Amino acid sequence: MTELIRSLEDSYEAHAFNKFPLAIVRGKGSLVWDSEGKEYIDFMSGIGVALVGHCNDSVIDAVREQVGRLITCHGSYYNDARAGFVERLAKAAPKGLGRVLLTSTGTESVEAAIKLARRHTARKKVVAMKGAFHGKTYGSLSATWSKKYRDPFGPLLEGFGFAEYADAKSLESLVDGDTAAVIAEPIQGESGIIVPPDGYFREVREICDRNGALLIFDEIQSGLGRTGKMWASEHWGVVPDIMTVSKGLGGGLPIGAAIATDEVAGSLKGGEHTSTFAGNPLSCAAGSATLDYIARNDLPARAREKGEALKSGLAKVASAHRLVKEVRGLGLMLALQTRVDIHSMLLAAQSRGVITAYSGRDTFRLLPPLVVEDAQMARGLEVLDRVMAEAEAGRF
Repeated sequence: MTELIRSLEDSYEAHAFNKFPLAIVRGKGSLVWDSEGKEYIDFMSGIGVALVGHCNDSVIDAVREQVGRLITCHGSYYNDARAGFVERLAKAAPKGLGRVLLTSTGTESVEAAIKLARRHTARKKVVAMKGAFHGKTYGSLSATWSKKYRDPFGPLLEGFGFAEYADAKSLESLVDGDTAAVIAEPIQGESGIIVPPDGYFREVREICDRNGALLIFDEIQSGLGRTGKMWASEHWGVVPDIMTVSKGLGGGLPIGAAIATDEVAGSLKGGEHTSTFAGNPLSCAAGSATLDYIARNDLPARAREKGEALKSGLAKVASAHRLVKEVRGLGLMLALQTRVDIHSMLLAAQSRGVITAYSGRDTFRLLPPLVVEDAQMARGLEVLDRVMAEAEAGRF
């Protein structure tokens, strides 16, 4: 069955993804199963999408109920599922961010945020961060740092510059009276779970305020409780003017949003930024169930508790192996950086039933569902420890 699935995708799908040799067909909680019935502990969760676990029962119930009533409703009409969702999301957002511009994906959310900033300020410049990843459509790609993503598709949008991440002086040198916005991930994900020093984002907020620029936080990967707080920016007590969110927001279904202050959102006129699928009732129902589940089970606190245990376990793995360079992160957004290319180790871990994400060539990125169990974390750590030992022994 696996070979058939692989053959069909390879024959008919555009080669947009670098694929691992697994065909995942089922999931529940923090576990997935391949087409041969083998079980895996999922520390990748679709790059953070299965935040409340694969096939969460609350999400399933909401989707099942909604799919029998109404699947699509254009945003030019009102809808009950959408109304309930935007109310929940606005109330869950940082104080002051009360207006929700719905999208279908994370990259669309960044596109919307950039347009909001330029519309509100009537300025064109946007300052992003070196190491940033915001998506692969043209606006979000223009704010993404990596040349491997950017260079094949130039020219990109004009007016984008890049400051050194976690360096306020570098940022200050680029922000001026022509800057519409500064966009940043509170914790950089694609670059390897890079956590800024305390005080940095307060300086960023002050630089923006002095120059009349907006601050955009990309919480697409770091938000919704993953770092131990509902929003990663809460770790530093800084509220942006616009915040983007997606990934785990729909419990596995595609949905996203740019959430802004009333003033910023009020700059947009009707018809200036719409989308056929934005606010889809099915995704909104799933989103409401997801937000309710996060609140009802206090998943930020759970991520904090489980994250501390997992990080401690990773530190023990690091201390036992010379090829490990560093462990870092907050909550259940963690990284284990090595001194070598990890591709063979990723495959070895998969063969032993543990799936992880990665950042670049040398870093394991761990983004397990926030419902991950202690025994699953222990098994994951055991496999990583074994794989490290085999790599040091030169077995692959």
